Amino acid sequence: MSINAESLNPAGSAERLDRIEARLARIEAQLQLAARRDDNPATATPVADARVALPAPEPSGSREDELEFALGQTWFARAGILVLALGAGFALSLPYPGLPSGLPSCLGYALVGGLFLVAHLWQKSFELVSRYFRSAAMVLLFFATLRLFFFTPTPALSITTLTGKSLLLVVAGINLTIALRRKSPWLTALALGMGYATSLILNSAWFLFPVLVGLSVLVVYAWAQHRWSVILLAGMGATYLTYLLWAMNNPLRGNELRIVGEPLSSVFCLLLCGVIFAFPSFFSQAQEDKEYLLSSHALFNASACFGLFLLHTVLAFDSVLVFAHLVASVVFVGVAAALWMVRSNRIACAFYAITGYMAMSVAILKAFPVPDIFIWLSAQSLVVVATALWFRSPFIVVANFFIYVAIVLGYMFVAKRETGISIGFGLVALVSARILNWQQERLQLRTETMRNAYLVVVFVVFPYASHHLVPRSLVAISWVALAGLYYLLCRVLHNQKYRWMGHFTLLLTVFHVLMLGTTQFKPEYRILSYLVLGTVLVVISLTFSRRRTREQAKGVGENHVE
Repeated sequence: MSINAESLNPAGSAERLDRIEARLARIEAQLQLAARRDDNPATATPVADARVALPAPEPSGSREDELEFALGQTWFARAGILVLALGAGFALSLPYPGLPSGLPSCLGYALVGGLFLVAHLWQKSFELVSRYFRSAAMVLLFFATLRLFFFTPTPALSITTLTGKSLLLVVAGINLTIALRRKSPWLTALALGMGYATSLILNSAWFLFPVLVGLSVLVVYAWAQHRWSVILLAGMGATYLTYLLWAMNNPLRGNELRIVGEPLSSVFCLLLCGVIFAFPSFFSQAQEDKEYLLSSHALFNASACFGLFLLHTVLAFDSVLVFAHLVASVVFVGVAAALWMVRSNRIACAFYAITGYMAMSVAILKAFPVPDIFIWLSAQSLVVVATALWFRSPFIVVANFFIYVAIVLGYMFVAKRETGISIGFGLVALVSARILNWQQERLQLRTETMRNAYLVVVFVVFPYASHHLVPRSLVAISWVALAGLYYLLCRVLHNQKYRWMGHFTLLLTVFHVLMLGTTQFKPEYRILSYLVLGTVLVVISLTFSRRRTREQAKGVGENHVE
């Protein structure tokens, strides 16, 4: 009698039972399916043809094994290499007074070479660990180079020399090259972070801005090649954060916190970075990139770039504020126009265009005194509406309307006396309403809300202007004349809205005369106001009565013909 060794092994017996149970489960499922088919004659098939491909059941404990595998292979590798890298970094940061100042860096470079070699040799057999070794080598390469300039009373090189700055730039370039060649988003993010740190360590505007522009180009290039949206957003944030820290006099280098006021080219370099980061909106494909991602990218880029630009120019470049913001206005509106011609992305276009209009508003606020600035701001409103026609953007129209209302209210609160500027506000609102009515299909405004809103502004602004410009005793007569102008516009433009504006203006005049005319007017002006207003109201009533009679007569004639 022979004894099976497998039967004496408890683990082997358990595995054998698991296989038998899995086989029985497949046979039972097959027989049940065949029985159901036999019950239905229309679908009955021989049992031999009913083959069911069922996945093999997971062995017991597979989830626990997978978790243990992830913990042992992935997380232990990450933690171990992180600990090794930190230990090497701390070792490089020690002063070592008895050794030459450059020796620790040389030892660090030797360690970096060993890590790169191990990463290369293990890239097939231990791919995961190989990647972690490569990232640790990149960090230690950067740290070993920093050891030449810092962490010792007698550094081997000076960071202020051209040689020292060039060496740091070369190391940053090596790390970026390795990351881009490996096509790894993690390595790319790591190399970009060390690149931005290098720009701050150099602490020189003439090195900082070329580095920022170069890194911006690399971020956009990495996005174009691999569609790494996270890298794009992180790169934009790192660029603008680096610029902010430099504009605050780079406090990370221990400098006194203040706003840097030179060179002037710094703010235009910031605009250049904003233009570079706008390029993804030009080359995105609808099937690859969601529209909302493009819109959020444009919003973040425009707001961050212009926010820093506004803050820096206001605090440090007041003498050239007008010129700088006119340039910014041309840049952002130009980006919006180019984006519209290439992509026709309305939301992204609107964000860049509105940013350009904001820059123009800042230039106007700085260039002209109060209250003249309100004339130019209201004229700008017409420019915005005109460009909104081209961009086909109702969003710009709505935003411009609220800005326009804010301008009108600001003037009413700020102006000490009326000089006729309110009449300009009313004319701008009238022209804007006519433009919206003329090009409503191009703007795809399916409702008349915006046009009515502008006409409401006209209805308020013109009586306000005449109330302040005309002698008080003649205000009612001027409002009657204004109502007549509305009736004339209704007849010329064939738009019933102006007739209603005339009606409401006359009602406002009646209220004004009844409330103030009996107490504040002199007798002769009071009588004149009553006579003029009463005559106009009677004439209008007769006009409507005559029109109604004609319509009724026309209806009777048509019925008689039938």
